[in-house]
Parts: sequence; C-alpha cells; structure tokens
Amino acid sequence: MRIITFFVALCTAMSMAAQPKSWTADNGNGTFTNPLLYDEFSDPDIIRVGDDYYLAGTTMHTVPGLVILHSKDLVNWENISYCFDRFDFTEDRFWLRNHQEIYGQGIWAPCIRYANGQFYVYSNVNGKGLQCFTSKDIHGPWEHHNMEGNIYDLSVLFDDDGKIYAIHGYGEVKCTELKPDMSGPIESTERVIIPNGSAVGEGHHMYKINGMYYLISTDYRPNGRTLCSRSKSIWGPYETCVITADETFGYYAAPLTQVRGRIVPDGTKFTIPGVDKNATACTNIHQGGIVQTQKGEWYALLMMDFHSIGRTVTLAPMTWKDGWPMLGLEGNLGRSPRTWLKPDIDVAVEPHAAYERNENFDGKALGRVWQWNHNPDDTMWSLTKGRLRLKTMPSEQLMWARNSLTQRVIGPKSVVTVEMYTKNMKDGDVAGLGNINVPCSWIGIVKNGKSQTLRYFEQAVNDTIDMPADNIEKIYLRMVGDFDNNQAHYEYSFDGASYKQLGNEMKLSYQLISFQGSRAALFAFNVKGGNGGYAEFDNFTVDEPDADRSGNIPYGKKFRIINLATGKPMHAQPHGLMYDTRADDKSKQTYFHIIDKGKGQVVLQCEDGRYVFVSGFGLPGDVRLTNDESKAEVFMWQDYLNKEFMLMSMRTHQYIGKSPTTGSPYSMDYKGADPARVNGAVFRWEE
Repeated sequence: MRIITFFVALCTAMSMAAQPKSWTADNGNGTFTNPLLYDEFSDPDIIRVGDDYYLAGTTMHTVPGLVILHSKDLVNWENISYCFDRFDFTEDRFWLRNHQEIYGQGIWAPCIRYANGQFYVYSNVNGKGLQCFTSKDIHGPWEHHNMEGNIYDLSVLFDDDGKIYAIHGYGEVKCTELKPDMSGPIESTERVIIPNGSAVGEGHHMYKINGMYYLISTDYRPNGRTLCSRSKSIWGPYETCVITADETFGYYAAPLTQVRGRIVPDGTKFTIPGVDKNATACTNIHQGGIVQTQKGEWYALLMMDFHSIGRTVTLAPMTWKDGWPMLGLEGNLGRSPRTWLKPDIDVAVEPHAAYERNENFDGKALGRVWQWNHNPDDTMWSLTKGRLRLKTMPSEQLMWARNSLTQRVIGPKSVVTVEMYTKNMKDGDVAGLGNINVPCSWIGIVKNGKSQTLRYFEQAVNDTIDMPADNIEKIYLRMVGDFDNNQAHYEYSFDGASYKQLGNEMKLSYQLISFQGSRAALFAFNVKGGNGGYAEFDNFTVDEPDADRSGNIPYGKKFRIINLATGKPMHAQPHGLMYDTRADDKSKQTYFHIIDKGKGQVVLQCEDGRYVFVSGFGLPGDVRLTNDESKAEVFMWQDYLNKEFMLMSMRTHQYIGKSPTTGSPYSMDYKGADPARVNGAVFRWEE
C-alpha cells in the first residue's frame, strides 16, 4: 500500500511539474515584474470594492465584450466576467455581414464604477453613442442601457451630492451631468472644464480625493505623456502637471501597418516600415486608472504598447508629492520600476495567470479566454463530441470570415498548436489556424473539388505556398510567435510529433485599423460563394517558453556583467571605482556573485571579495568598491528577460549606468532605460 501511495504521489508531483506554465507577473518572492499580463488588455480602468479589485478593459469588435478581471492583490488577476455576450444591435456591421464591419470601432475605453450598491461599466459604441451596463453582481447578469449622446473615451464620477458627471473629450475637456436612471445625459449640462491649448489629451479618469478633483489624462502629441489636472471644483479652473513620461521599460515602438483602406482585399500592397528604436513615441506607459489599497498605498494601472502583442497593463507604485499623485518612487518620480515589491495587502494569493488558454473543447461552453470576431452566427458552430465544429460560410478571405474564434497571443514568445479534422470539408472550403491582424496570415487546408491542399498565406507580401495534402483527414497546425521581436511563422505536422515550417518568418506589426495586436484564430469559410461543409478542431494548446523566470536572476553563479550600450564587461578597478574593460579581459575583477537579500533584492560582490556600494547622490564616479559588506548597496534586480537586467538602488530608487560616450566611470544617476536599451543602464549577464 505504501508503494502504491508513493507511486501515486510521485505521479501527481510529476504531473504538476509537467503542467504548462503561463506568464504571471508574480515572481513568487514578494515582488512582481511588469507587464501584469503579457497579452492585450487596452484602456484599463480600476476600482476597489472592499478587499476586491476589479479591472475593466476594451474589447473592440470581439465578443463576449467588455472584459472584467478580479484580483485580491493587484498582481494576480482572473477573468470573471464580460458585460455582454453579443452586441444587441441588428446592423450588418456588428455581424460581419455584407462586407460591413466594426474593426477597431466596436466598444472601447470603459469606465468601471461602484455606487448605490451596484456596478456600472460605461463605454462607447461607434455610431451608437454612450453605453452603460449595470449589475448588482460583478459576475452579471448585466443590464444594458443605451444612453446615446456624443460622449466617448470618458470617465464617470459619482459626486458626494448624488450628481453623476461624465468627463470626456480630447484637448477640450468637457463635463456633462448624467441622469441617475442611466437613460442619457441631462440636456444643457455640458460645459468645457479644460480649454483647448492646455496640453491635456484624452483617456480621462476622474477622482475626488480629500475634497479635491483629480483628472488623470493622456496626451500623444508629440509623444506619450500622462498628466494630472486638479481643481477644488468639478467645473475648474484646473492646473495640470505631468505625472509620468518616457517610461518604456526599454521597449521601442512597434512598427505600424501602412495601407490604404480598411479591411482590404488580398493582393493589396502593405508597408510595415522600420521604426526609430531610440524614440519613445507612444510606447510609454499611459492611459489608465489609479487606486488606493486598504492600507493607503496608491497604484496606477496604465496600458503600454508591447509591440505586435498590442496594448497591455502595467502596475506602477505612486507617490504623493506636493498634492500631486506622481508615478514612481521618491528620488525617481515620473518613472516606474519594472520589478517592484508587491502591494502591502494582507492576503495570501498563489501566483496564477489571468486566463486558461488551453482548450480541449470537452465542456459545454467555451473557455473565458475565447472571443468571436464580431457577432457569430450561433447556428453555424457547435461543441460536438469533444471538438469545436465550424461550419463554413461564404467569404473571400480571413478578415471577412464569420465565426472566426480568437484569443489574444501571449508574449514574449508563445507557440500555439491545434489539431484539425478535414473529413467533412467540401468544395471551396478553407479552414485552419490564422493571425487576425492587419495584415493577416494563416495556414490551413483548402478543398478544391476532390483535391486537398495545405496552404500558407501571408497577406503582407501576398505570398501563397501550396503543397499536396490529399487523403489527410487530421493535421496539426502551429503558429510560433516571437512577439517582442515582431515575428512569427507557421508549422504543420501529420503525426503531432515532427513539425515542419511552411512559409516565411513573417514580420508582425501593430496598427490603428482594428486597434488590436495579433490574435490566434480558428477559422473555416468557403471561397466559392456558398455554405460548404465543416472543419473540426481539438486540443488547442499554448506553450510559453519564457514564462518560467525562476532562472533569470543568476543566484549561485559566477558571472560577468556586459553593458548593452558598450558591449564591454563591468570591471572592479583596484582604484576602487567601477568602470569597464576589454571584452577579452577575464581577470578576477570582471566576475561577480549575487548575495540574496530576499524579495528580489541583492548585493553585488566582486570575485576579489569586494562589494559594490554607492557614495553620494549620483555624481560621476560614485559607484565604488568596499571590503565592508555592511556598506554594500542593496539593489532591486530589474528582470528584462533573456539575461538582461537593471540594478535599482533601494535607497535612492535610481539605477546604475555608464555613459557609452563620455568615458565617465559608473554612476547611479540613471532614471531608467531608454527605448533601445543603449543609454548605459541595461546589462546582460553571462556565466
């Protein structure tokens, strides 16, 4: 019996160890690393109700719509609700019928609030005006109120006197009073509260804190900045302060698709230009909400453009300074650490991902992570005998194909695999795995009469590659994405073990047509103008090779520190300063060890026994060596993945760096990384 028990326990442990790991910001040591989610979550808005935090985000043209996440600690999140299952509008554009669409023009920029014993989520639908969804239970069901009116990208404030205000507009900021029953705006109440020319943008988030009105907004001209405007009255006048700028965490802007038109036909010429990797552009953290914890700490949850992934969420500590809610920490206000201590909230939460991405289609309903591209025709799909069945409807290409089932890709790298069954496909049917973006791409089976072809298609360069696939009834399709580097390719297998690449390494982009990043899609359509047969899908899996970050900090290793800006190793000079040296210098003074101080905090010790410490407040030459460990500087290790990192002082909240041009020694007066990671503050470690 003991042998059997031991064997069962061993198998259970092995099974747990073999479970696929998904990105979570929680490092398991009392710290977190941004982004909170490594997949798209645009226009975040945050509230706290008691001990619970709720985060609402944009869903554009996909349904279910208006996603809501829940957390107990602001770091680990779970998808618990959508405000609606389908758009309840009848026009063809919501259903992707008759070449009508709402790509990037569905529902966006929500505002979530709790008042009067119920939840409110406000948002805009293009051409339909202001929408509101209410429920006493965050899980729903939600009641839909079409409030109409030209109010969008808004914030809502329930004031102390019972009045409800909507704040909206770009540049010229307006305030409009809303009816308590959510039937619409109150006529003749709209007033301009911040005039044009005040450098204030959009994406407003209004708060009343200690009797003062604070409006958090984002401006994009000439690049991204987040501002706060404050006033003693909702109607103004307001004074404005920049509360964060230039915080990109060392990410440059994604290439933007250039094309004439919207959802264009195959064969259209696309351009995906290069980008200036040194420019901040709109990549920096911007647009989002702020929240106060139970113990009085303040945090901002802002979105950031993460390359072809799209926009996702970051968590930044806030510091009140002279009555302004500044992002960041004392000594480095306006910037934010990528890795920092978890909020001081008395709750034990096991690190976990927000979504379950793998799907075997055995249940009675789809997993929460799935969304349809526009409203689906629910008579043309089903979950049947443990598979997803998609019946084909007429379409000339993927972007017009109805009933395409999608989920966000996840970074920094991920591999999506699905089994597809082709036995019941008919003449003109096309089915497979694709990337719904602009431009799109896919790999799949094409049925032409009795002939069957495996096809790769890349719309960006109008490239098609075919290979025979007759008598194939089951095929494995795969998309391999390196989204931090904006590239992906497709693979296929006939046995599920041996995979071959089909087609090119594709260039990925972000774009302002659908306002979404890359999305993995299961699709089936018919190119010959009618309804055809159907394809079935099973065992959809997402593998994330970089999700396990347990080895990213070189505990217990002897390593060199290479400055990305100079390519030279850090050198502990006998003179007592930190400098750099030749690439082939392998002396003892170029090797270091980490002394773990817990919660992501480390001391740096040279192989010769000396410790790194900092003297002064950032003057050149202040990074020195000492034999006294008690004087050693304690750093928060900033994990930039792929063995890249920064060192932030826990004392000053600034970073060690070395200018690549001046010849100065290492100093600790760096505010953070530049977008290209070549300002001298970002390093790579090598054993």
